[in-house]
Amino acid sequence: MFKLLVIEDDKTLYKELKTRLTAWSYEVYGITDFSTVMQVFSEVQPDLVIIDIQLPMFDGFHWCRMIRSHSNVPIIFLSSRDHPTDMVMSMQLGADDFVQKPFHFDVLVAKIQAILRRVYNYSVEKTELKTWYDATIDFEKNTVETKNNSIELTKNELYILKILLEHKNKIVTRDHLINSLWNDKRFISDNTLTVNVNRLRKKLDEIGLGKYIETKVGQGYMAIEEVER
Repeated sequence: MFKLLVIEDDKTLYKELKTRLTAWSYEVYGITDFSTVMQVFSEVQPDLVIIDIQLPMFDGFHWCRMIRSHSNVPIIFLSSRDHPTDMVMSMQLGADDFVQKPFHFDVLVAKIQAILRRVYNYSVEKTELKTWYDATIDFEKNTVETKNNSIELTKNELYILKILLEHKNKIVTRDHLINSLWNDKRFISDNTLTVNVNRLRKKLDEIGLGKYIETKVGQGYMAIEEVER
């Protein structure tokens, strides 16, 4: 049974989420004291976290940063604010998805299922190391390492890189990436993929590899690997 941690201060909404998600056989935990969020996170060790943006004491962005400093657990943001910058900020901080309030419960469940299916299937794959230029990609540790440096990727970033490297020197369409990551593009803003790819490229820039992820305008993305002659 998957464990979900819901960081939501609206007691009515939390109760509804817990009731309905429990009916889907998820084990749901909440927060009663918002000074103990990280303590509860450490105790529960959830498989996925759902965070509202507007919270007591600190906002959801703060808790996303805190969680990301300790874990790559999948994170879904909830927000009643209609600001595109909220979605961009959440993705830049490493969230896996963003749900605008009010939302259809079936849409939220579909997103949860897609993320858990991807992460679960991904985690049970045979441990694999891949070499790309002078970097080693560890799909179990979520890292890309060179001789002098190392970066850590979120599940979405790593999965995007994995797909691009499986099609090196070929264009991978945006639709293919969206469907691979989120299953149903009807529930995903086109900007969500852009933010994830840009975040991946920015991290790869730290080890000199960002330039090898190319944007093909109107088509998709390509991972470049030069062929030695």
